[in-house]
This record gives sequence, C-alpha cells and structure tokens, in this order.
Amino acid sequence: MADRTITDKLRVLIVEDHRSLAENLFEFLGEERYSLDFAADGLTALHLLATQHYDVIVLDVMLPGVNGFTLCRRIRTDLGKKTPIILVTARDSIEDKTEGFNSGADDYLVKPFNMRELELRIQALCRRRQLADDDLSAGDIRYSPGSLTVMTGQGERLALSGYSATIFEALIQAYPNFVAYETLSQRLWGNADGDPHTIRTHVYVLRKTLKTTLNRSMIRTLHGRGYRLEPELA
Repeated sequence: MADRTITDKLRVLIVEDHRSLAENLFEFLGEERYSLDFAADGLTALHLLATQHYDVIVLDVMLPGVNGFTLCRRIRTDLGKKTPIILVTARDSIEDKTEGFNSGADDYLVKPFNMRELELRIQALCRRRQLADDDLSAGDIRYSPGSLTVMTGQGERLALSGYSATIFEALIQAYPNFVAYETLSQRLWGNADGDPHTIRTHVYVLRKTLKTTLNRSMIRTLHGRGYRLEPELA
C-alpha cells in the first residue's frame, strides 16, 4: 500500500459470534497499533467490508447464518476484495483446511490459539500485502488502493473517499470491461439488489469530482447494463 509505514495503525475486522473471545482479542491487540472493528455475523461483516477498508480480516468459521467458508468466497467473488483473511476455527481436519484455502483464505488458525500467534500472523499478512499491493492502472491513470488516490500521467492527484473510492476501485479493477449495476450494488452495500437510482447518484458525484479536479469524467454509462472506465473521456 502506498506510503504506509510500519508505525501506522493496522485496520483489522474481527468476525466472531462469541463476544467474549472478540473482547479478549480487542483487549490483547489494543488500540496503540490497531484500529479494530467487530462483526458478530456474516451480513454485518459484508456491510462493513463493502463500505470500509481493512488490512486483515480475522474470520470465524462457525457463524450464525452464513458460515465462514461461504463468507470468505463472497468476500472474494461478490465484493472483489483481496484483503488477507485468517480463518479461525476448532475444525482442524485437512478437509476443513482444504475447504478454507479453496474458499480464498490466506491463513488458517485452529482454536484454541495463542493470542500472540494470531498477532504475528496478522503482521506477517500485512507485510506480505504491502509488498504485493501494487497500484492499479488504466491508460495513463493509476489508482492506489492503500491511499485511495487517483493519479494521472501529468502528475495530478485526487484523493477519494467513501462510495466514490469503492466505485472507482471497482471500475479500474474491471478495466477495460464494464461493471454491472448488480456488481456495484454488491460492492457498495453487500447485496446485489440496491436501488439503481442511488447508484446513478453516487456515480454522478464521482464523475463530477473527477471532471472538476482532473478535467476528465472518465466514466461512460452503458444504459441498462452498468458503467465502464474510459481514462481519456473528457
């Protein structure tokens, strides 16, 4: 991630339905080096992941409703997130571990575990991600997922936030292909049936911001289908 240093706080989402364990994790990791969020179920986790950026996800497998394996797959496919995921579970068979890694997990930790071991794994995944998290590019446009910054070949820079950053990242990841309304809805809110009018409003705001700051609107509407990033579109 561009410009991140080891002294920055790491953003960690803990998805765990046992509140006592989640509280122990919060207490052990603390707030000095970590910015921690908590979700007790999969739907809450999807909403947070659709609207927030995290460095690592600590994901319990045995969750109410959507289990951790399914949630892991949805994070990778529906949301398109590459955020490192550590699965934590008492299920320790090789079949379970195989399913976990095949679902898109980066690490697998069997309960009960030592808190310090979990922290070491979090730090290792963050270091690995920082080395691999290259800027995304389309034409002469570069985008840094770490700093949420759009950069042009002429050296102009625009820092995005909120829904605008989520939409732009989805578009540049898909470039030169288009992104469907349903996919944007999934990225924004964690479900595929969001209001198209609301999506159009957020895209309008992003397009206006790009035009005002970088003198390019960049986003072409494909009526009835979705949107495509066109870096040279004025």
